[in-house]
Amino acid sequence: MSSISGRLLQTFLSYGVRILLLLLVVSIIAFALVCLSPVDPIQQYILGVGSVSAEQREELEDYWGVNDAPVERYMNWLTALLHGDFGVSLLYRRPVLDIIGERFLNSIALMFSSWLLSGVIGFTLGCLMGMYRERMTDRILKKICYILSSIPTFWLGLILLLVFSVYLKWFPIGFSSPIGITSSEVSLWQRLYHLALPAITLSLMSFSQIALHTRQKLIDVMESDYVLFARSRGESRFTVLRRHGLRNIVLPALTLQFASFAELFGGSVIAENVFSYPGLGSAVSAAGLNSDVPLLLGITIFSTLFVCIGNMIANLLYGVVDPQIREAQS
Repeated sequence: MSSISGRLLQTFLSYGVRILLLLLVVSIIAFALVCLSPVDPIQQYILGVGSVSAEQREELEDYWGVNDAPVERYMNWLTALLHGDFGVSLLYRRPVLDIIGERFLNSIALMFSSWLLSGVIGFTLGCLMGMYRERMTDRILKKICYILSSIPTFWLGLILLLVFSVYLKWFPIGFSSPIGITSSEVSLWQRLYHLALPAITLSLMSFSQIALHTRQKLIDVMESDYVLFARSRGESRFTVLRRHGLRNIVLPALTLQFASFAELFGGSVIAENVFSYPGLGSAVSAAGLNSDVPLLLGITIFSTLFVCIGNMIANLLYGVVDPQIREAQS
């Protein structure tokens, strides 16, 4: 028992060191890009409060350290970050951590639901295409996957919004809750109702890769010698899939599913803007357009941490699914 706990502790420490190093590199790159960009936080602050005098502008420049060396500014920002101070948003006039905490709940609900839908749909369609290779079912589904994988997220979101919200009126136009009521009065059904169309849009954009990859892996399994022997004994297609196919295609599908975290977050930025959904994606877009440097850097660090944790969970689940990987990890 102690050896198992020791291996788990060693694994978590190893992943923790890698995540910290990656966060450090991302923070350096993000801060350097902000310094090289024409973003001016002083001007954004002035636009929010109105005109200021020259003395007040100098005080703001001293406060933000605009005239300091980039290395010194980065060290000051990193020191504050390590103390849990992400700064104050210039756009929302509130602490960055408060905005991230509120928006993250909406984003995690959107990404998790679309992630789950894309995994289930992609894996199911991949199994169907692999079982009926080169038949009508396979050809139709394969063309649908190719078409959806080549369609931009914003275009598909606009089409779904136009059809199901404007013409059919099955779903709301946007937002995460009805307009005119407080968040405490919003029911779970209302939240799910507003979440449905953005989640469907994201899942339709991400299931194609899982479906096509699962199809190819299942075809390779169905052409193996042990499957041909099982078929010669009279086992049906679905019996062969259940006994021999699933255990060989679950791990690759799981790998793709967790690897889609970064892509899913990028797609959520577009989907949240199309559907006016108040999540991290719409917040980072507003921060970039309005030169909100503290919020932009804060969401960058937080999203990197989110993707790293997702990949870590995937690597730990590989050992649960495949005993050989578990032995290699130990």
